[in-house]
Amino acid sequence: MTPPRLTINMIFCRNEINGVTFSAAIKTKVSVTHNKRLWKVAEDDISFAEEDADGLLLPHNDALVISLNVLDFKIKRVLVDPRSSASIIQWRVLEQAKLTGSIIPAIKLLAGFNLASVTTWGEILLPTNAEGMTKMTLFEVVDGNMGYNIILGRPWLHEMMVVPSTNHQLLKFPTPEGAKQIRGDQPAAREMNAISVSSSKGKEHAT
Repeated sequence: MTPPRLTINMIFCRNEINGVTFSAAIKTKVSVTHNKRLWKVAEDDISFAEEDADGLLLPHNDALVISLNVLDFKIKRVLVDPRSSASIIQWRVLEQAKLTGSIIPAIKLLAGFNLASVTTWGEILLPTNAEGMTKMTLFEVVDGNMGYNIILGRPWLHEMMVVPSTNHQLLKFPTPEGAKQIRGDQPAAREMNAISVSSSKGKEHAT
């Protein structure tokens, strides 16, 4: 019997949007080794075309926010951030999923683009499933005002050989069956941005 899936959808009072942009015409050729098997993805299999942006509100400057299956849970508000050197998960997500007992104590300092740092509560190894591709992913656990439930940084992106495009609100990656993709949640990204702007205005009025 398939275990039930829990949708975790949380909003916190302070948020930050990482507006990473990528070229609209990205083509690459990738060779990936997985379980001692080698497969190749042809150049045109990992590419972005004008049609990939169909249905989007254009023009936009939205971050790439997706949903991702982690263990037996579907997690919403997952930010894809190639600028992050670590993959990060909120303590409250693990608390709601009753996974705090699996956290490995490990104190680290994570520095942001403005050199502000946050101390982690530990780390946790969890399986992530993207369109049938399962990877064990190491997350740094934080407890703070980060609006996103998860930030997927370069370790996950490189392990999955992901090619993201914020412009197309899409990420693509190779699999043994060919290239697969995950569509970004543009309404969620815009909602997060609206909350961030509202929070910033509140600070201005408070000063």
